[in-house]
Amino acid sequence: MRAGTRWIDPLLPLLMAALQVLTTQGAQWNQPDRLPVDLLGNALLIAGPAALAVRRRHPAVTLAVNIVATWVFILRGHAYGPIFFSPAIALYVAVTLGHRRAAWISSTVTYVFFVVYTTWLAPVPSPGLWHVLAIAAAMGTVLATGEFVRARRERLAEQRRVAREEARRQASEERLTMAQELHDVLAHNISLIHVQASTALHLIDDHPEQARTALTTIKHASKDVLTEMRSVLGVLRDGAPRSPTAGLDRLEELAGRSGLPVVTEVTGAVRDLPPGVDRAGYRIVQEALTNVTRHAPGASVAVRLEYGPRELVVLVTDTGGDAPTGGPGSGLGGGNGIPGMRERAAALGGALTAGPYGRGFRVEARLPIPEESTPSPGEGARSAGETA
Repeated sequence: MRAGTRWIDPLLPLLMAALQVLTTQGAQWNQPDRLPVDLLGNALLIAGPAALAVRRRHPAVTLAVNIVATWVFILRGHAYGPIFFSPAIALYVAVTLGHRRAAWISSTVTYVFFVVYTTWLAPVPSPGLWHVLAIAAAMGTVLATGEFVRARRERLAEQRRVAREEARRQASEERLTMAQELHDVLAHNISLIHVQASTALHLIDDHPEQARTALTTIKHASKDVLTEMRSVLGVLRDGAPRSPTAGLDRLEELAGRSGLPVVTEVTGAVRDLPPGVDRAGYRIVQEALTNVTRHAPGASVAVRLEYGPRELVVLVTDTGGDAPTGGPGSGLGGGNGIPGMRERAAALGGALTAGPYGRGFRVEARLPIPEESTPSPGEGARSAGETA
């Protein structure tokens, strides 16, 4: 019920009662052959509108009271006309509130009653076929209007339900993305801190200067993890961007603070990528470097980005380390790193493979690039090899 018409709702029974009682006087003057309205007639004129007070809670009861009052009023020989206002409203409300069977059955029975009454029971001759058709048209119009309004309300309710479900689905996906982002940020930086702390403890007595380097790396890593966590959690604030800001434009920074000797190479037509592809590429490289830090400390790493016409290829290859764990692949059974990278690639319609490569290990991800992603102005193919 709209706010602008809310005040009419409780007054409708009173208004309809006054309308039916007053206008029946005019109808009676125009139908001198009908019985004048007496006390019982006025009670019948008021009974239907009074039942409208409970039309939303008990629409079928309201409709029944109105039909019975109308039948009795007509059978007593009172004037036609205003007595039909209240039943029409009750019929419309019953249809719109879903009591369609009761509305259609009562309409059919009432129509048969009017046909039988005007044809054989009325004290004056039947007004003819046009009157029968007029009654059918009036009742059909009320029913059709009610059905239209009911269908429209149900359609709008379904649209709102679908919108709520879509909002919940998007919220769930965003929470999953947030959890994955936090996992990647924490896993990479905590692993780096753990490795560097172990190195510092090992070297602090005999090689304090090298231990100082490890502690410096720990300091930067801890600062970086706080910065990235603020960035990821910032999407929860009102007005914040809906996607975390980590992207491949920070690849050199990522390689520099990994604590590993990393060579990066970029080939193909470099261009702006969709946020999902850009972020997935960055996180895949980050997770791959985390695996090297955990399982092959001391290994050299080559990171290669290949910008193709329809896909971005991410290659992270390490030379293998001296750790007794047997390289990055040995830890797959106990963590979510490689499965998480596969999920990121699959979510974008791409694929990721990971496995031994020579003495080391290689991660290869292929991420589709939508056609609308075009090269940036003034930016063409470039290739670079730098040691971090």
